[in-house]
Amino acid sequence: MKQLKTLLLAAVLFFGANQVNAQSKIAHVNVEELMTKMPAVLDAQKQIEKITKTYEADFTTMRNELQTRLQKYASESETVSEAINLDRQKEVEDMEKRIQEFGQTAQKELQTKQMDLMKPIQLKIKTSIEKVGRAKGFQYVSDSASFIYADGTDLTADVKKDLGF
Repeated sequence: MKQLKTLLLAAVLFFGANQVNAQSKIAHVNVEELMTKMPAVLDAQKQIEKITKTYEADFTTMRNELQTRLQKYASESETVSEAINLDRQKEVEDMEKRIQEFGQTAQKELQTKQMDLMKPIQLKIKTSIEKVGRAKGFQYVSDSASFIYADGTDLTADVKKDLGF
């Protein structure tokens, strides 16, 4: 019986020590803070905004042209033949289709451009987190956003320093 108590006590001490040791090898980083303050991210956002404005201007021009034609055709519909009205209706439908396709294409291109710009930045952040985590002796580094409560070691400042901002 005494051996069982000793074995049980040894097991509790062993697992308790491992649990404390495991806790000391976990850190967290606020990735959202890195992403919102990193100069490369801000530059990428400016590029996306510039492209977005260009697409919006083109889209507005196309919609205005459609509205102008609709008004013109509506005012002339009584004075032209049925064949011309049918041709104009087909023309308007084609314009609406082109505008819709333009909007879809622009949205896809924006998403692709954003992914192309953000992928190397995300890789750089991940590499920096890994580098800082290893240098500080951590086995795991998690995003602060995934924790409900994170009172452990915060490596955000160290990662910022490694990234140069």
